[in-house]
Amino acid sequence: MTATSLFYIIIAILIINFIIDKILDALNAKHFNDPIPQELQDVYDESEYKKSQSYKKTNYKFGLLTSTFSILLTLAFLFFDGFEFVDNIARNYSENPILIALIFFGIIMIGSDILSTPFSYYKTFVIEEQFGFNKTTKKTFVLDKIKGWLMLAILGGGILALIIWFYQFSGKYFWLYAWALVTVFTVFMNMFYARLIVPIFNKQSPLEEGELRHKISAYAETVGFKLNKIFVIDGSKRSTKANAYFSGFGSEKRVTLYDTLINDLDDDEIVAVLAHEVGHYKKKHIIFNLVASVLLTGLTLYILSIFISNPLLSNALGVQIPSFHIGLIAFGLLYAPISEVTSLIMNWFSRTFEYQADNYAKNTYKAEPLISSLKKLSKNSLSNLTPHKAYVFMHFSHPTLLERVKNLKL
Repeated sequence: MTATSLFYIIIAILIINFIIDKILDALNAKHFNDPIPQELQDVYDESEYKKSQSYKKTNYKFGLLTSTFSILLTLAFLFFDGFEFVDNIARNYSENPILIALIFFGIIMIGSDILSTPFSYYKTFVIEEQFGFNKTTKKTFVLDKIKGWLMLAILGGGILALIIWFYQFSGKYFWLYAWALVTVFTVFMNMFYARLIVPIFNKQSPLEEGELRHKISAYAETVGFKLNKIFVIDGSKRSTKANAYFSGFGSEKRVTLYDTLINDLDDDEIVAVLAHEVGHYKKKHIIFNLVASVLLTGLTLYILSIFISNPLLSNALGVQIPSFHIGLIAFGLLYAPISEVTSLIMNWFSRTFEYQADNYAKNTYKAEPLISSLKKLSKNSLSNLTPHKAYVFMHFSHPTLLERVKNLKL
């Protein structure tokens, strides 16, 4: 195989992925005006449903614009040897492979972020503002960007530097060292994300003593679930949309509630949502996802180790001096179809796990408050109640609201 044929395979993968995504988006958009299913008639009144339809259509058009811009920019970058241009800039500053890679990815990431920021700004301050979701100030928006860059530079740059260093001293066996590094990092982040990373962006405070905390503790006791750490996060700092999540293991185990969730739901509904989250823990879903993530990372790194030394990867992107960082870019583009398949499999597992967690909440607490909480959360986020089945299969990590309600009523 020649570098030219590999180049056109990469182009074909990008275009085919784009076309498939746009077909799915169009199919989904055709169902925006479908009548609300009988089981969900109480989610929206007529004016709210029209608002949700408008929100979906606006996001669909905006998504079409941003994805088209992205694919055209990527194709132009490939056809006009953009990677070689950036690689040459990086090589002007250093001869060290690690520093070259860090400068290269730094330029790519900053350039990409600068180009995407206007779209992100419009999404936040025009679309989300128009439909009453946005609570982000311009100061918070800018600070989030800066913090994100710093996090990416420190964590992303540090991991990349170590992986390239592993490659330099161990050759094709670098993937084992890289896998060990990523595994330790993944486990560490699962343990301490809420303690170390979340406070950089949000304020967390323990849930105050009172009826809600008493109800949560009483439920946890009935299912033999030790839960001392219940935190409230200031989600309203950025959006009116609500959420809750479970994180950590052992002594770091905690439940985090968005303040918007506490405002939107009554106590019974919040306990039902937490019962669902406890279900994920009791059913070992968190462990499964962690192990699956580690195994998939190992598989990806092993396949990468087979091809990374081949100069064809760099040559396919128009770069004549083969390097790990250029090979990594080419591999990532070529690996996209495999990544899509693994993503589909993981989404299937995720949807299955959601049913199991719902059933756990139904059996250990009550179905009715969980149903009403799901309906309220869908209403308050103007969710799509009638998505196309193909779109759900390809993109949804959760069953649709209709599917979950039907399951909870069984």
